[in-house]
Amino acid sequence: NFLMMKEGILMEFREISTFLQVAQHQSFSKAAKQLGYSQAAVTIQIKQLENELGVHLFDRIGKQISLTHQGQVFYQYAVAIQKDLAQARGAVSDASTLNGKLCLGTIESICASIFPDLLSEYHRLYPEVTISIVTDSPDVLLNRMNENAIDIVYLLDRRIYDSRWCKTLEEPEENIFVASPDHELARANRELELEEVLRFPFLLTEKDASYRHMLEQYLASTDRFIRPFLEIGSTEFIIHMLLKNTGISFLPEFTIRREVEQKRLTALKVRGFQMQTWRQIFYHKDKWVTKEMQEFLRLAREMS
Repeated sequence: NFLMMKEGILMEFREISTFLQVAQHQSFSKAAKQLGYSQAAVTIQIKQLENELGVHLFDRIGKQISLTHQGQVFYQYAVAIQKDLAQARGAVSDASTLNGKLCLGTIESICASIFPDLLSEYHRLYPEVTISIVTDSPDVLLNRMNENAIDIVYLLDRRIYDSRWCKTLEEPEENIFVASPDHELARANRELELEEVLRFPFLLTEKDASYRHMLEQYLASTDRFIRPFLEIGSTEFIIHMLLKNTGISFLPEFTIRREVEQKRLTALKVRGFQMQTWRQIFYHKDKWVTKEMQEFLRLAREMS
C-alpha cells in the first residue's frame, strides 16, 4: 500500500529529526521543548528508532544522556539524511513562498542592536518563516553550528578562518570607551590617557564577550587592568546605565552609534588606543543552504 509506505517513511524522517535534537541537546526534555512534543513522545520515537536499527543509540545514566558508539556512527548518517531531505524539499518548493524554519546564533550585542531591524525586514518579506535565536559566546555558537544545531552564526570577534565554514560577511568594527556627556572625562573635551580612563569604575559585558577579552589581554600585556563595578550580559542595560551617568564602558561602536549621534553618549578619545574586531557571518560548508538561509544571508549583507 503506497499510503502506508509513505506514512512509514515520514515517520522514519520524524524519528531521525528527533534523534538529532536529542543528540545535539544531550537531553530528552530539551529536545521535546525544541520540537514541541511531550517528553514521552520523544522517548517513544527514540525507542522505535532503536528497535528499527537493532542498537542502543544513547547511554542513559541518571539524568545524563550521551551517544553510544553506534549512536555516534548513526549521527553522521542522520545529518546527511537531513541535509538531503532539505535539499529535496528546496528543489520542489515554490520559490516565491518561504515557510520553513531558520535557527540563528549570535552574540548579545548584535542581537540587541542589529537584529531588530534585520529581522523586522526579514519578517516583512517572509512572514511565514519561523525564526529561533540562540545567544551565546562565539565558541559555543560555532560548536553548535558544527553539530548542525544552528543554521547561521553572526558574531563579533577577531577574524576567524576555518576550512569547515563558509564566511559570507566580514566587516571591521571599532570598539570604544564611552560615557555620558556629563561624565568628567567627556567634559574634559580632549584626548585622554589610557591610565586616566582606567581609574574609573566600568560597566562591562560578561567575560566571554570577545571585545572585552581582547581589551583585558591588551591591558595585561602592559601590566594594567580594568576594574568593573558591574558585569552583565545585556548591552541594552549597560547603555541605560551610561545614560544615567553611572560609570563608563567599553563597547562596539555600532551598539551605541545612535546615542552618540544624538549626543546622549560620548565616545572618549584615548591617545594611541585602537581596537578592532570583525562582524562575521558563517554557515557550515556541508550544510544544505535552504532558501530561508539564502534570503537571510542576502538581506544581512545588504543591511550591513
